[in-house]
Amino acid sequence: MQWSYKFWNGRWVCTGLLLLLCGLVAAQNIGNPYKILGVHRRATLPEIRKAYRQLAKEWHPDKNEDPNAESRFVEIKQAYELLSDTERRQAYDLYGITNEDEHMYKPKHDYSQYARFSNDPFEEFFGAHFRTQDQDITLFHKLSVTARHFENHIMEKSVHTPALVLFYTDWCFDCVRSAAAWRRLVEALQPLGITLATVHAGHEASLARRVGVHGVPCLTFVIDKQIYIYKEELGSMPKILEFIRWKFPYKLVANLNDNNMDSFISDFEDNKVKALIFEERPSIRLRYLVTAFHYRERVSFAFVDMSARDSQKVTARFKAQRNADSMVLLKEDSANPVATVSTAEIPTHTLRELIDANPLLTLPRLSSQSVLEAACPVEWRAARRRLCCVALGARGAALRELRRLARAAPDRLRYAYVRAHAQPDFVRALAAGSGTDISKMDHRIVVIWRREPTRIQYEWLNETWPTCAKCDEEFTEETIQYQQRLNETKRALEQLIKRLLKPTEMMAYETHVQELADEAARGAAWRALARLCEWAERAALALRTRHALSALSVLATAALVLAAGYLMAYLVRIEEESVQRQKEERRRQNGGNKKNNNEPQPELRLHELRAEKYNGLVRLMKPGCRTIVVLVDTQSKVQLLSKFHKIVWPYRKNKTLVFAYLCVERNVEWFRRVLQLSLGGGELRVNARNCVGTVLALNPHRKYFCIYHAKHPECAKPHKRMSRMTRSLGGWAGDPEAGAFIGFQTEPDSSSADEAPDPPVLLQENLLDGLPNWLDRLFEGSTHRYYINYWPDMTSK
Repeated sequence: MQWSYKFWNGRWVCTGLLLLLCGLVAAQNIGNPYKILGVHRRATLPEIRKAYRQLAKEWHPDKNEDPNAESRFVEIKQAYELLSDTERRQAYDLYGITNEDEHMYKPKHDYSQYARFSNDPFEEFFGAHFRTQDQDITLFHKLSVTARHFENHIMEKSVHTPALVLFYTDWCFDCVRSAAAWRRLVEALQPLGITLATVHAGHEASLARRVGVHGVPCLTFVIDKQIYIYKEELGSMPKILEFIRWKFPYKLVANLNDNNMDSFISDFEDNKVKALIFEERPSIRLRYLVTAFHYRERVSFAFVDMSARDSQKVTARFKAQRNADSMVLLKEDSANPVATVSTAEIPTHTLRELIDANPLLTLPRLSSQSVLEAACPVEWRAARRRLCCVALGARGAALRELRRLARAAPDRLRYAYVRAHAQPDFVRALAAGSGTDISKMDHRIVVIWRREPTRIQYEWLNETWPTCAKCDEEFTEETIQYQQRLNETKRALEQLIKRLLKPTEMMAYETHVQELADEAARGAAWRALARLCEWAERAALALRTRHALSALSVLATAALVLAAGYLMAYLVRIEEESVQRQKEERRRQNGGNKKNNNEPQPELRLHELRAEKYNGLVRLMKPGCRTIVVLVDTQSKVQLLSKFHKIVWPYRKNKTLVFAYLCVERNVEWFRRVLQLSLGGGELRVNARNCVGTVLALNPHRKYFCIYHAKHPECAKPHKRMSRMTRSLGGWAGDPEAGAFIGFQTEPDSSSADEAPDPPVLLQENLLDGLPNWLDRLFEGSTHRYYINYWPDMTSK
């Protein structure tokens, strides 16, 4: 009894441990992360991040009172961590693995920290005299990153910060020789704002394959989520810089001169601050090009070559200094720059500080979600609320008046305006939240407080912003009334803003808004057309540079090859036409339609089916091909082959048909074996003489054949059903040898022998009379098929 107790006690312990282990595994694994986040399996990383932010804010335990909010929030976080990791996401897509600790997936060691803050290991063991600075690859290890960092940081940030990435391995002599060139690149490009990193191609083989690295060292340039591979040697710094320059967006920086100066500095429809770069050189420096790419969504850059003759007026207008680089920032008032800097080479951090201090126009237009984020940032604390005064549908004089108010606005207030037709969802959300008629919202002023990215509180200004079409032209009574209404509206707006800036004040309305539409976004057709124009302009520009000779040589070679091919085709066509004319001439000389025996005729070859050709004619035939075989003997060979040749002559051009004949005296055993396998494997007695005139249509690939014989019920009575034909295969009542040719040897029924008519006499020359009709039904697919498991061997005798 004591033993029984211990046994059950041990079983309970094992059961408890098993349940605990299952609980731990279930706790570590999650469900379908795509369904949890509500994204598609092909969703990009920005889409995954956006879905995660929305769900995390919705299910945060501090904001959601649902009892399952905490578990739901943890599940959302685990799903985001899985899908944001490229390797874990790939493991899930391929194998369904959601847990890092499972045996099929183990996290890699973060080798990217190797030797970042230590000396060269070769120097520690062997001394510095074994390694020179030109062959020191320690910098490779210090700048090395993993595939996760490459995907989540370098690729994602390349939309505004380009990166230069070098793929290398430890035991690579070319990498060692390129160490000095890489060091010079780091020293030259890192201060300009370009990210420089290295990837160990041996440790990150999957990333190297995706990028297209075929050998190391391999230099790649990542910009705007596109990867470009540099295919020349790393020793030439000018070539690398030229390669980088050509990969920036075309016309990222406009060329400014006296002719287009006024149109550029007065056009603010793009809703961007203007930045003018002045240099005494024909092309802009790479440092300014990188800065222009970084701020391309906020700032429109233009380059002025002060050494050119057609740039004297613009240089004098903005008082740009000679022998120095200058940058001028302009807003709506183009006559007065908001910032100016001039030095020998403007540092990158100075450029960014000036632009970050003036990121938007004085009165920006809410033309995209990014502009809304910059003009009206989210602030949930009431004591530090930031207000945004937005004018709906304002134009002309109203914008000028609002711009004057914006220059004197306090720190926590920003003025902006919206075009109602360009942002209909935003306007409808404001109208629905306050119950306002959407048709009466033109020239209305609304004060917005963004507490959350999608939830805003707001309040309307009771007075509509006044308008006057002729007030600027002459001073009349209408102008005086307009000025009075304008002053009253300004005072009412000032009082409303002062009241709403107080932390204790509550706004009257609240609503949820969607992301603003990007007014600068282009359609697919427009982008394709712009890309074609860009390629054409780049090609025309390349023809005016030192690349023109190589481009012209390539074009000349292609043109020469095309011309030679066209000439050869033309000569061949002329020769064919000449041959055809000679044939026609000979035909006319020989009597018109009379046949010319000298002309070559298509041939029809009949192969003999024997052991030496058995594999080629049967076993190794391609799918879709058939072999038509007629059975003959020595006595009937000449007569039957001649008639068979005439019957199958119309099918001579069909490349899927092969015609052959079989001598039954030598191969009757093979024919008997084929029939035996197709009819169930019973013993068959075959009379070789009765098989003469039989035609077999073999389909070697599908392993079946169709059979023709003058006494075959299928050929004698084609109008009967197949079921009745198969029942009569065992013997024909009128002729006991009717089925003998396919292996059946039956005795005639004595009871019906007297009643059956005399069988018709079948001569040798009539054996193939019904073959043409049978071939038609064969190609229609209406003949009976006899299937076979395998093709038996054919022995040579």
